[in-house]
Amino acid sequence: MDYANSAAIVTGGASGLGAATARLLAAKGCKVAIFDLNEEGGAAVAGETGGRFFKVNITDDTGVADAVAAAEAAHGVARILVNCAGVAPAIKTFSRDFTPHPLDAFRKAVEINLIGTFNMISKVAARLAQADPVGEERGVIVNTASVAAYDGQIGQAAYAASKGGVVGLTLPIARDLAQHGIRVMTIAPGIFWTPMLAGLPPAATESLGKQVPFPSRLGKPEEFAQMVDSILANPMLNGEVIRLDGAIRMAPR
Repeated sequence: MDYANSAAIVTGGASGLGAATARLLAAKGCKVAIFDLNEEGGAAVAGETGGRFFKVNITDDTGVADAVAAAEAAHGVARILVNCAGVAPAIKTFSRDFTPHPLDAFRKAVEINLIGTFNMISKVAARLAQADPVGEERGVIVNTASVAAYDGQIGQAAYAASKGGVVGLTLPIARDLAQHGIRVMTIAPGIFWTPMLAGLPPAATESLGKQVPFPSRLGKPEEFAQMVDSILANPMLNGEVIRLDGAIRMAPR
């Protein structure tokens, strides 16, 4: 499929992996809708890419449906969905004083990372399936998991569980949507430079980078976007999770 002039939706597009993806898609000629709660960042990236920003809580059933419809009215049916929105809590199963992990914090991680991702997939796919195919396919959905889905560290129970759910839904949804010519893929990044790491001192980020076998550095958001581009370009990539991690296998802590 030639994605030039196609409509795309990127969740979490106000910063980090999502912003880099929005920029790449725009550079390829896509009309990009950015779904995020960060109004300032989202509006800035939309202005930079010539796209549209929509303030969206991806866990809101009605809110997502309305935003998808609004984005479609502005750009046409979305042929590309890239799910980057997420949170990364770090809380142990119980604390030093034996206080259990707050259930609300666990629930929030699952709600945003897993249920929010599915909410976006189902809303976009239902509309995309009714569009005319372009060549042999209608479009592509790319999700974001994490190597934590496989190598979850101490304090990552909620995060790893939510990202493991994203890994788990990839194949069955690809099978659901195969008859409609819609591909579904997931990227599992390793340690990437994102706003979540921006507050760390340089020595800490350098130390994290050295844990990666090669290249021994943090991944760049642009490299995540390059993987999205590769997925879009190759029609045989479907129903799979790709680790994008420089061969790292995370230690317990």
